Amino acid sequence: MRRQLIATLILLSMAGQAQAQNYQGNWACRTPEAGAGLLTLFGPSFGYASLTKDDPASGTGTVSVFSDGVAFEAGPLREALGIIHGRLVPHDQAGVAMQLETDQKVLLLCTPLR
Repeated sequence: MRRQLIATLILLSMAGQAQAQNYQGNWACRTPEAGAGLLTLFGPSFGYASLTKDDPASGTGTVSVFSDGVAFEAGPLREALGIIHGRLVPHDQAGVAMQLETDQKVLLLCTPLR
């Protein structure tokens, strides 16, 4: 009985880690309104590099993980563009995409770089 409990706990912890890793990596982001850029998410940190010179949205910050993506806690994406969520959504060509959202609309659509 004790072995089953330990095995179950190990499997549950592994499933949580797999879910949390879905958002991590490098993403190519684009939109007509906000231009384009590269987003890197790793653990509780992110970095965004806009392709527009001297864009105030470029820089690093922090995120927290939630069930279908991340919440932008601090950093230039939140401060300069008002982005509060990065939500994982299905994408026809890339399989998955992350839409970066303000409280009113989707501002950037990001697909994984492979």
